[in-house]
Amino acid sequence: MPRPTHYVTQISMCDAQCTVRSGPEQEECDDKMSNDPLVVFTPSGKRGRFPVGTPILTAARQLGVDLDSVCGGRGICSKCQITPSYGEFSKHGVTVREDALSEWNSVEQRYDEKRGLAKGRRLGCQATVQGDVVIDVPPESQVHKQVVRKRAEAREIVLDPSTKLFYVEVNEPDMHDPSGDLERLRSALESQWDLTDVTADLHILQTMQPILRKGDWKVTVAVHLGDRENRPRIMNIWPGYYEGTVYGLAVDLGSTTIAAHLCDLQTGEVLASSGVMNPQIRFGEDLMSRVSYSMMNAKGAEEMTRAVREGMCGLFTQIATEAEIDKALIVDAVFVCNPVMHHLLLGIDPFELGQAPFALATNGALRLRGDDLDLNIHPSARIYLLPCIAGHVGADAAAVALSEAPDKSNELVLVVDVGTNAEILLGNREKVLACSSPTGPAFEGAQISSGQRAAPGAIERVEIDPATKEPRFKVIGSDLWSDEDGFAEMIATTGVTGICGSGIIEMVAEMRIHGIVDAPGLIGSPEQTGSNHCFQDGRTYSYLLYDGSADGGPKITITNRDIREIQMAKAALYSGARLLMDKFGVDSVDRVVLAGAFGAHISTKHAMVLGMIPDAPLDKVTSAGNAAGTGARIALLNTAARAEIEATVQAIHKIETAIEPRFQEHFVNASAIPNAVEPFPILRSLVTLPEETFNTGTTDTSCGGRRRRRRA
Repeated sequence: MPRPTHYVTQISMCDAQCTVRSGPEQEECDDKMSNDPLVVFTPSGKRGRFPVGTPILTAARQLGVDLDSVCGGRGICSKCQITPSYGEFSKHGVTVREDALSEWNSVEQRYDEKRGLAKGRRLGCQATVQGDVVIDVPPESQVHKQVVRKRAEAREIVLDPSTKLFYVEVNEPDMHDPSGDLERLRSALESQWDLTDVTADLHILQTMQPILRKGDWKVTVAVHLGDRENRPRIMNIWPGYYEGTVYGLAVDLGSTTIAAHLCDLQTGEVLASSGVMNPQIRFGEDLMSRVSYSMMNAKGAEEMTRAVREGMCGLFTQIATEAEIDKALIVDAVFVCNPVMHHLLLGIDPFELGQAPFALATNGALRLRGDDLDLNIHPSARIYLLPCIAGHVGADAAAVALSEAPDKSNELVLVVDVGTNAEILLGNREKVLACSSPTGPAFEGAQISSGQRAAPGAIERVEIDPATKEPRFKVIGSDLWSDEDGFAEMIATTGVTGICGSGIIEMVAEMRIHGIVDAPGLIGSPEQTGSNHCFQDGRTYSYLLYDGSADGGPKITITNRDIREIQMAKAALYSGARLLMDKFGVDSVDRVVLAGAFGAHISTKHAMVLGMIPDAPLDKVTSAGNAAGTGARIALLNTAARAEIEATVQAIHKIETAIEPRFQEHFVNASAIPNAVEPFPILRSLVTLPEETFNTGTTDTSCGGRRRRRRA
């Protein structure tokens, strides 16, 4: 799938100081930096060139990477653990050799012997740069842990899970009846509960006999009721009447985050929800980068499969600990994911998804066992993967369709699942269309100069005063605005660390509303904008949102390159939606639903100002939260929903953006803020957008070196 080119911010090492460079500043540093190795940190995306011998912890600190350390780099605390990645990384333009870092030293060896380092881990304070390298900072090594905002949404679900508990009284063995204990248990299930053809795995046979006798031939069994591919199966057995329950997981495996909801299969209650960053981020932030990694590296797909399975096992342990349950009682799980994640979870090389015609290994629903995927739950747990719709519209989109049911709507509804790879549905009772659009990671705070993922201290809300042009903001972890009394005290622990996706959306939209950014996306000068927060930055201007340097904190700035990243991401999102509207033969929709964890936290007004979504009344734009996760939970708790979505996806018509000429046309028009040709009459009735443009007559490097032209 073609991805509109991203112009990645260059970060260079000059005079032993790492700074963000763009345009002419980058050219000035090229000679100085040419011989120094490139260090790329994930998931932050920050990068810089450092002399051979520089400790990774030093590089991280100079780049502002969130890497913990409390022992002063002496190798005692182990909080600076990092994971180097090796191989060819086309996205970063580097090949990482095995000798990219220094060899283990005596400090690391001693720590490993005494306390143990996980396989592949190094201490950032001890490992030094020897060549180009990609470094992953795992969540436990980050000072400001990411906030994974994929909570379980409130939803009425008809409870009919595929695994249920049954109390039975079993006939005792008899010298005149040669049948075994399992056969008599099966007979009891059939006579007392109408369950026929029930089977059991070896682990049940190994524990069943003493349990039957301990319960005086009265037992409770957990039975998976089977499906069109599998017979009913005994999952667990307890003596007497078991007053406990069994559990299921609804898992949303995304490109950036993995979220899971632990549910009581008897009551449907969500007992715990949690999420972690997808460990595959170190192989590439977007899907095509990961496909590329698997193509360029002989065992790349295997590495990514192992990483994501290990990440899920860690998440399942975390969520079971939080709920204080035994993981062995998790007997059912439903997974939703995009096609690339789908293949990598299953251990299938995603090579075919990287080229037309984007063929899936299978688009049908899959029914597996927990041990098929090396999961650390009940070994025979039944795993259900929702069907994919097409090569780039996956099971996550199917889950959104199950949750939001556009096929049952009398109104024409547009559902946009906002993420690194946006899934878009448009439809009503007449028909449903679907496509995916490669928005990239900018909405997650990546590839933004002061960007970061959502974590305490990240700016998430922004307002600009129309009279004074002064900005104010909120950060995650504080309910106060930055200009309110008590703000400094409230953020004393976290500080202000950067700006996350929802914050950058509001920031750029506010800058557009108040005449600081023009429609083509250029930041004006202080004289043009009336704001002294604008400052010269090479050949263009940038905007200073926050300056914490006096107290040792960061400067949070918005550069023209940041604006461009957001323009490209939002243009890809809008173009996909507009293309579906073309195919439907309409110029407007009745309702817009923003889905996904990110979609739940963005302001609808600011999204409209940017032109992320088509023009619509704001009261008709709603958030569905983590709709894919909700769809997974519906399929977990209601067996009939599985058959329903399998039938529904057959009727959804996929539009392939990669081969649609109008997608590129819409993309170019949607690069303007809000749009170069669409009038957005409803938006303009609510907000007056300045008409001025800030054409300086100089080359704008953030747009690929092309001269900006004044709009007619």
